[in-house]
Amino acid sequence: MDLTRDEYPRSSKYDAEWLLDCDMGPHPLWLLEDLARDLDLQPGMRVLDLGSGKGATSVFLTKEYGVRVWAADLWVDPTEAAATFARQGVDVTALKAEAHALPFAREFFDAIVCIDAYEYFGTADGYLAYLTSFLKPGGQLGIATPAMTAEIRDLGYIPEHIKKVVGWEAIAWHTADWWRFHWEVTELVEVTSARLQESGWRDWLTWAQVSSERNGKPDASLEMLEADQGEYLTFALVTARKPG
Repeated sequence: MDLTRDEYPRSSKYDAEWLLDCDMGPHPLWLLEDLARDLDLQPGMRVLDLGSGKGATSVFLTKEYGVRVWAADLWVDPTEAAATFARQGVDVTALKAEAHALPFAREFFDAIVCIDAYEYFGTADGYLAYLTSFLKPGGQLGIATPAMTAEIRDLGYIPEHIKKVVGWEAIAWHTADWWRFHWEVTELVEVTSARLQESGWRDWLTWAQVSSERNGKPDASLEMLEADQGEYLTFALVTARKPG
């Protein structure tokens, strides 16, 4: 199976079978590589990979940018993640952590990234203040999160093909402009980029098709994406910097 893309040269170096073994949602490295274009990741930086899943993004961060990664996830056993890191030959600290009870010192990280997980906890009004307390002054925050091209509040309903698959949880899928305002109004960070991923729907659909083929059964999101045809569904890529 071919998961190489000219627009994702770093991601294309990674084995497709390995990535599918790490499957917990849309192609994590495509999302991270695109997001990282709006970040300034330098070797030696301390980076929190929040909601790191089975570890593909932590491996990528370590190998591609030379940063020191702490991989925090609630659902994946850190022993399993640590075994992945050992097989990939990277030194990553794996731990089990809930997003509202992070076991780190204040101002410990140079950057925090969150790929396809922030929608589960980050829409709460008070969460940004909590999370940025772990960033050094000048530290960076970057998220890639499922997004809508229009706010559900403005539409007045959840489109049926989306509601059928994710139900009410789609209310946490926002536009890039929503995220920009949600962060900027706090004055806790300076938003450096907030954009809808141009290839978001297509990339998501490709992953769902490949995953379905490999597993011999439809990916849960495949029908939703085929019905959507890029009308509403994509990803928002949002980055910010803590003042100081």
